[in-house]
Amino acid sequence: MKLVSVNVSQPKEIPYRDGTLLTGIYKEPVNARVMLRNLNLEGDGQADLNAHGGFYKAAYVYPHEHYAYWSNELERDDFTYGQFGENFTVEGMLETEVHVGDMYRIGEAIVQVTQPRVPCFKLAHKMGIPSFVKTFLKANRSGFYLRVLEEGTVGAEDDIELIKSDPVGMSVAEVNYLLYFDNTNVEQAKRALQIEGMAPGWRDSFEAIIMKA
Repeated sequence: MKLVSVNVSQPKEIPYRDGTLLTGIYKEPVNARVMLRNLNLEGDGQADLNAHGGFYKAAYVYPHEHYAYWSNELERDDFTYGQFGENFTVEGMLETEVHVGDMYRIGEAIVQVTQPRVPCFKLAHKMGIPSFVKTFLKANRSGFYLRVLEEGTVGAEDDIELIKSDPVGMSVAEVNYLLYFDNTNVEQAKRALQIEGMAPGWRDSFEAIIMKA
């Protein structure tokens, strides 16, 4: 597993409909090593702190392998690192293989997977496809967020090492599918709630599934 690119951006205003939109989704690669801290990646920022950043979403990871899929699916060849708003473009960390709760060493930092990424209208706007949120969800190629257990510097070409696999063993893809496409599955929701490292918002969603049943 490898960190291919580290991407950051401060929030900026872009044209949107009849006005402007403040967003930090336009990430660009950084050539130097960057400090990964508990709440954020150095040099990076988010416009909407309710939806992005913070303790359980300090950095967003997206597999580089998906670039080829989307290039073929959308018939485009204009993608650059950070295309999907990710801080870390990685190799060898597909959502079907990475578990929510897994712990990894990336460069000098130690991190834990907390949840799949929830796409929003800003991703659709950046891609220039109004319906892209639905397309992105249906593909179940979400990427995932990290919380920082130990701060440290990270940089392109760093190796990524699995330190501890979560004992529940639910992949990012399984958790994402459960919430969006199988959200009456009480038994799987109970299983998901056993993941200690899961972000509180997702835990609340699975508790709601059980309460509704």
